[in-house]
Amino acid sequence: MKVLVADKFEASGLDGLRAIGCDVSYQPDVKDAALVEAVRTTGAAVLVVRSTQVTEAALDAGALSLIVRAGAGVNTIDVAGASRRGIYVSNCPGKNAVAVAELALGLMLALDRRIPDNVADLRAGAWNKKEYSKARGLAGRTLGLIGFGSIGQEVAVRARAFGMTVKAWTRRLAADAAEAARVAEAYGVTVVATPEEAVADADVVSVHLALTKDTRGFVGAGLLAHLKPGAAFINTARAEVVDQAALAAVVTARGVRAGLDVFAAEPAGATGAFADDIVRLPGVYGTHHIGASTDQAQDAIAAETVRIIRTFKDTGRVPNVVNLARTTPATHMLVVRHRDRPGVLAHVFAELRAAHLNVQETENVVFDGAEAAVARINIDGVPPSATLDGVRTHADVLDVQLVSLAG
Repeated sequence: MKVLVADKFEASGLDGLRAIGCDVSYQPDVKDAALVEAVRTTGAAVLVVRSTQVTEAALDAGALSLIVRAGAGVNTIDVAGASRRGIYVSNCPGKNAVAVAELALGLMLALDRRIPDNVADLRAGAWNKKEYSKARGLAGRTLGLIGFGSIGQEVAVRARAFGMTVKAWTRRLAADAAEAARVAEAYGVTVVATPEEAVADADVVSVHLALTKDTRGFVGAGLLAHLKPGAAFINTARAEVVDQAALAAVVTARGVRAGLDVFAAEPAGATGAFADDIVRLPGVYGTHHIGASTDQAQDAIAAETVRIIRTFKDTGRVPNVVNLARTTPATHMLVVRHRDRPGVLAHVFAELRAAHLNVQETENVVFDGAEAAVARINIDGVPPSATLDGVRTHADVLDVQLVSLAG
């Protein structure tokens, strides 16, 4: 299987792919038109990326069957375009959770103790113990988490070790009281019903939302208005989930301090000029979108990427796939018990096609000895009785049942 790795990737991952028999083309610097050309010339079935943008042009350039995002989010990939072409998109959720959580706690500490300013003054030859002795401390403070997936959970574990009280909101738990109670007990947090409750009265608010159409701009002026003066705001998720102008406004007007790892106008490459006015505001610290960038996290992501590709290569199945339909238009299941011989299913499908019925999903289970099998065929309508009779006419069809999927 040919694999194109079009981003920086750990040597352990490249070695792992070769060890399972993949023909690996490692081109970490290809972007835009160069990526399109690389997909075309390599004939790769699998594309591995991190921050590289995957557009429709790249999807159409070759023979891709699977795109793996060596990380958590898939916002750099045209997932809808991949779905239209029947290309799997997969990712590595949770593998960078500890690294991001560690940075989030680091930003909290940096804001509280003003560590960057300490360093800057020392390097400038200034000693100012009187000024920098002013700190609030994290023990006993309240942390509000917006989003409580794998990263939010790791943040909570570390925050509680610092003696913080943790409130958490996530849409999934807000809709499931039983699961919310289980998670609250497991992580020692208070699960709240609304994001406003998570923000209100919190000394620190940390955002851990994936970027989707529903979360873009989710942390806006209305939610930020609940921050108390002087609170700390941490974003190690995606810049797009926060209204940047609204954040700048509360920093300026209410003394909110911000620790940011993500920005609205980041350079496309690993290095380059950077201009974002928010980092010039007093009380704002920033890092260079490095949340997942620890050796531990990258090794874990590389291992997961290899696992995904190995599973696909060996079984045709894709772990962590993100673009399969949750529901299909199928309304009925045709259950056909038949002798396991050539042409039986072709006959069944021909009858369905003649009735203009589309097969949404199918499964053929073979019995011990390979003499007989049962086909379960999900279809998008009710077959006429003549179609069912036509299916039964085949000499190797033993039984036919129609099952409603309406619930």
